[in-house]
Amino acid sequence: MGHLGHRPQFHPLKHGFDEWFGSPNCHFGPYDNKVKPNIPVYRDWEMVGRFYEEFPINLKTGEANLTQIYLQEALEFIRTQHARQSPFFLYWAIDATHAPVYASRPFLGTSHRGRYGDAVREIDDSVGKILSLLQNLGISKNTFVFFTSDNGAALISAPKEGGSNGPFLCGKQTTFEGGMREPAIAWWPGHIAAGQVSRQLGSIMDLFTTSLSLAGLNPPSDRVIDGLNLLPTMLQGHVMDRPIFYYRGNTLMAVTLGQYKAHFWTWTNSWEEFRQGIDFCPGQNVSGVTTHSQEEHTKLPLIFHLGRDPGERFPFSFASDEYQDALSRITPVVQQHQMSLVPGQPQLNVCNQAVMNWAPPGCEKLGKCLTPPESVPEKCSWSH
Repeated sequence: MGHLGHRPQFHPLKHGFDEWFGSPNCHFGPYDNKVKPNIPVYRDWEMVGRFYEEFPINLKTGEANLTQIYLQEALEFIRTQHARQSPFFLYWAIDATHAPVYASRPFLGTSHRGRYGDAVREIDDSVGKILSLLQNLGISKNTFVFFTSDNGAALISAPKEGGSNGPFLCGKQTTFEGGMREPAIAWWPGHIAAGQVSRQLGSIMDLFTTSLSLAGLNPPSDRVIDGLNLLPTMLQGHVMDRPIFYYRGNTLMAVTLGQYKAHFWTWTNSWEEFRQGIDFCPGQNVSGVTTHSQEEHTKLPLIFHLGRDPGERFPFSFASDEYQDALSRITPVVQQHQMSLVPGQPQLNVCNQAVMNWAPPGCEKLGKCLTPPESVPEKCSWSH
């Protein structure tokens, strides 16, 4: 799930996967099928239908069987690999908690948290079924499982169709803690002791290096690899001091080092969007921090101590000794990062309706091909 990109070069089977069931995007929509196509669902190279069409989602009731479909696909994949005595890598990315939120009928109305809680309960139940299968097949002790999220709660959809970020500032789309910080759970019976809590700061990019280490492989040495191998943390409880860089587009917005976080730019969303009711920080306003114009602080970054101030509400005084000490540690780390950085071409700055899923592979068999519009690249407006 997530945003893989519509074009053929971004297809999972071109990036090391042997099988794929899912979609190149979340279940946005429904759209007027002649003006904007609904998102397709694929099996391997070909589409097998579209959201809201062959894969229905009832926007009124919130009923959809998608999580159950994804669950059965995952269970079948594990059973097949086990029968072949083949090692496997399963990436299971469900999107039920992304607005518009959905759950299957047995879960609808079962939580105290409305439709969002229902969706979380179904995901929880599904993870339980996956772990139970690993145990029943007798392979839990040599299967490493990692659970996390791609971003903090999307407060733009809250409270009905979004989670809560507790004490953290703002939500998805921002580089404040509410947008970027999420919990993670690692499970590997017989290797990772139960009930441990680690303060190690991690990134989803670390799963690449961690997975290589689990497979007994070394990462390539001809380039800078951003990920850190987290096995020493999980197996021996080591905590490694490492920076995390927070980007928005191709702008370095902030960096965390240890307990300190420095903001080089502050911005929630534009005044124009804000006046239309789009709010990434509902009920939260920190003067000079949650700004609606892009404010530059590259000369004197705003610095917070996340241990004492997880909500990023009290920036240090520029004159304080602690500010100077934190800045003296952060500055060389940022300089080193920027020196080793090879800029890529930003993928999200240009939008072009012509590259959407008008006529994906397999559409002919289904009679689902649509005629794409003329190719007109334009600057994107990313309100969501």
